[in-house]
Amino acid sequence: MSKPYETTLPRLLLDQAARHGARTALREKQWGVWQAFSWADCLAATAEFAAGLRALGLGRGDIVVLIGDNRPEWLWAELAIQGLGGMALGLYQDAPAQEIHYILELAQAKVVVAEDQEQVDKLLSLRSRLPGLRHIVYHDPKGLAGCREQGLASFDSVREAGRPRAGEFAAWVAEVRPGDPCLIATTSGTTGRPKLAMLSHRNMLSMAWNLGQADPKRPGDEFVSFLPLAWMGEQMMAVASALLFGFTVNFPEEPDTVQQDIREIGPHLIFSPPRVWENLAATVQVRIMETTPFKRLLYNTVFPWAQARADAVFAGRRPGPWAALKHGLAQWLLLRALRDRLGFSRLRSASTGGAALGPDTFRFFHALGVNLKQIYGQTEIAGISCIHRDGAVDFDSVGEPIPETEIRIAPDGEILSRSPAVFLGYYRNEQATRETLDDGWLRSGDAGFFNDKGQLVVIDRVKDVMHLADGTRFSPQFLENKLKFSPYVREAVVLGQGREAVTAIVCIDAGIVGRWAESRMITYTTYQDLAAKDEVLELVRGAIAAINATLPQAVRIARFALLFKELDADDGELTRTRKVRRSVVAERYAALVEALYAGSGSVALTACIRYQDGSSREMCGTLKLMDV
Repeated sequence: MSKPYETTLPRLLLDQAARHGARTALREKQWGVWQAFSWADCLAATAEFAAGLRALGLGRGDIVVLIGDNRPEWLWAELAIQGLGGMALGLYQDAPAQEIHYILELAQAKVVVAEDQEQVDKLLSLRSRLPGLRHIVYHDPKGLAGCREQGLASFDSVREAGRPRAGEFAAWVAEVRPGDPCLIATTSGTTGRPKLAMLSHRNMLSMAWNLGQADPKRPGDEFVSFLPLAWMGEQMMAVASALLFGFTVNFPEEPDTVQQDIREIGPHLIFSPPRVWENLAATVQVRIMETTPFKRLLYNTVFPWAQARADAVFAGRRPGPWAALKHGLAQWLLLRALRDRLGFSRLRSASTGGAALGPDTFRFFHALGVNLKQIYGQTEIAGISCIHRDGAVDFDSVGEPIPETEIRIAPDGEILSRSPAVFLGYYRNEQATRETLDDGWLRSGDAGFFNDKGQLVVIDRVKDVMHLADGTRFSPQFLENKLKFSPYVREAVVLGQGREAVTAIVCIDAGIVGRWAESRMITYTTYQDLAAKDEVLELVRGAIAAINATLPQAVRIARFALLFKELDADDGELTRTRKVRRSVVAERYAALVEALYAGSGSVALTACIRYQDGSSREMCGTLKLMDV
């Protein structure tokens, strides 16, 4: 008997349109109004665009690059490409020109579907160095009406050109097989340039189906797609799961309106990386600080009741009658209104992945009444291999393997996975494929173990696990997550390999710390000026001291410095998914690292940031070193 996922993504679009043609598949907010598109609308747009691409010479095995914000046109273009037997390759909308050039050259792409003038300008600046790039298709015409570059066309004009042959789309889709490659996803590239992971329809849909068995999705569910569609986590939900289970995907108007748009939709499903959950927790804490004395008193009195109940559930204890009564009062007085303000009034499935989420953030959301679960996986396994089950969430683990996924721990502690979702290999990189795939097992690069409940515990990247000079082993990622739970800390890099103590380089959250400073009449001009204020240093020192009180003595943070700039993906210090590139940070701020262990009270630092196009810039400042 054929398994439910033995089909293809465009085939599912045809099936959903045939069964539920009038049901809403997508919504997009424009000019403050939600515009709805039915499954029939989506099929028509996809089929017409596919025929238009075919007229441009696209077909089986070709790669088409997509770049821009989350819009219906991205999904229609992706499914059109896949319906022709091609592969869609998504790029992050903030990718610099040189990164785009590297990937387009590696992928040998003939066509790019770009959102707007910003992306088109990047591509036109690269065109002389990319002779294979023949067509640039845009779907937002603002600023491009007078542009007459050869090969430049609007999304609507390509659809119009393909309309006469759109009826052939079903026949083209019938030629595509579940094992055919359909998606190329860029890896996060923490150690260098990203690799291009190839995934098949079977990879994507087996993952979506098995995730749905562990964490059910329903046709009537609402999902808000606000994270880049180039990220595997968003492909996992907004494309594969939405097509398989038939729920509605909603696109916010702008990044700045996401929270309000989420509240208007009231989604049943949310999947976000840790940074989003950390920001939400920090935002709530800041608003409580800024609210009226009565509301602050109410929060500080009632929320601990909810935290106590969450702690009891995590510990496997049944709350007593008094605790249950206080929790009921907390729901009535605070929690329901707070969930509604966040847009979580209908939320059933909340999950996080892409990196570890700190236990304090988990505790906060469970106290709030959000059943937040950790997902574990990677791009090369279509996004997921483990998730917490209902009633079995804990701070330390990432849950159990989803159905059809096997996980074992190698002798050196590395996590290995095997499932129908394991990718086909890296595009034009056989050596990297051989290093990552071992007789069908996917090497994760992560160190971990199974606890006594059969749940997987991820320690850190194998290469990132550190040892102090006395042999004490610690996970810098775990300590960084503890630091980032503070609303005042945006990023942190923990150090200590081969040293006598643990230290940290910290980046403040300028918005939150800025409001804190203004409330105390502390004047400042720039991020650098704010981070150098003695009062801010003391503020962060106090936050770190509170964190240290929860840690074993041997791995407490002994000293820190506030960096004079935020770590930035454009500067090569973070990946596009906001993972720290430790090697870049260690090299660029080597003088600061040494000073943290030298015992001096301050250090004059010059950081030279070099870009792929050969340009560079220098940043200078004197940083104070603070003992905790």
